[in-house]
Amino acid sequence: MLKIIKKSKKSQARSGVLKTSHGEIKTPFFMPIATKGAVKNLSVADLELLGAQIILSNTYHLYLQPTEKLIKKAGGLHQFIGWHKPILTDSGGYQVFSLSGNKGKGEKLVKLSDEGVEFRSHLDGSKHFFTPEKSIKIQQDLGIDIMMCFDECPSGTAPYDYVEQSIDLTAAWAARCKKQKAKGKKNQQLFGIIQGAIYEDLRLRSLKQITALDFDGYAIGGLAVGEKREDMYRILDLLVPKMPANKPRYLMGVGRPEEIIQAVKCGVDMFDCVIPTREARHGRLYQFKVESAKLKINDFYYTFNIANEKFKTDFSAINPKSKIPLLRQYTKAYLHHLLKTEEGLGFRLATLNNLEFYLDLMEKIRQNIDKI
Repeated sequence: MLKIIKKSKKSQARSGVLKTSHGEIKTPFFMPIATKGAVKNLSVADLELLGAQIILSNTYHLYLQPTEKLIKKAGGLHQFIGWHKPILTDSGGYQVFSLSGNKGKGEKLVKLSDEGVEFRSHLDGSKHFFTPEKSIKIQQDLGIDIMMCFDECPSGTAPYDYVEQSIDLTAAWAARCKKQKAKGKKNQQLFGIIQGAIYEDLRLRSLKQITALDFDGYAIGGLAVGEKREDMYRILDLLVPKMPANKPRYLMGVGRPEEIIQAVKCGVDMFDCVIPTREARHGRLYQFKVESAKLKINDFYYTFNIANEKFKTDFSAINPKSKIPLLRQYTKAYLHHLLKTEEGLGFRLATLNNLEFYLDLMEKIRQNIDKI
């Protein structure tokens, strides 16, 4: 399903095409986050204009609201949201552990066992139980293209003994996910997830466990979750070249533009992150340096906070080189005003700017893959 077209002579970077049931995707690529079935403040028409190839939605959130049953009745997630290109859904595991916190009620709201996880909804406190089988069944009912195995994601700095137990549990759950996948449609792909925090021997052990199950692709989980950046790079340098070369490699939840380039150099094909949309809502905009012809790490882009007072009277275009007419039409002063007054148009413009940057970054990487 993955065809490698070009390899770098300077690094492990590669470009290719990933085939899915809703179309082909040029790699490496970035997935805008559509957690609840929508990229915040944007329409699918916006995503088409931006050139998005694939979006990422969340199993946990869609299960709670509006429920996978309703979405299945609507004809699947593609039909429900009006997006007819590929969709990847994460398994919900990370959200189960991160969102179902104590809430100050003195009760442990996540109960982990070999069978699965009992948790309380962050919406209304109702109890739910996720097993690997249930997570996959929900994703099957959503009708998406790429499903993720249900796993446990320890923090990057979790103790060794805990992480060791966690990777064994993740491997056992991965085997159960694959059995459930066999009961669904063959055109849905399933990716296994490699865990192990910052411990090299545990990463290699998890790699061996997960690749032995022969998934359609492989993800690296548990990075950018509290560890130092140099630890993340160390794990990527160790792990990615040892991952199957004929399968897509997905680095989950990363990251900053320079982190993406570094990971591409290691051989990673797929990325997602909340940074462009989340930081847009806080007024931080990403743009390329005019003079940068090459993607030199730490020297090809800049950020600025549009809420700063100096932009109050800046009547230059938000981005005069943008392919989005609105970003050429409206000024920084106007965007400054919109965000100060919390107008929805401001959030939309900032999000358009940042996602255009990230998607253009991936296009530049694909064009320059033999140079990085």
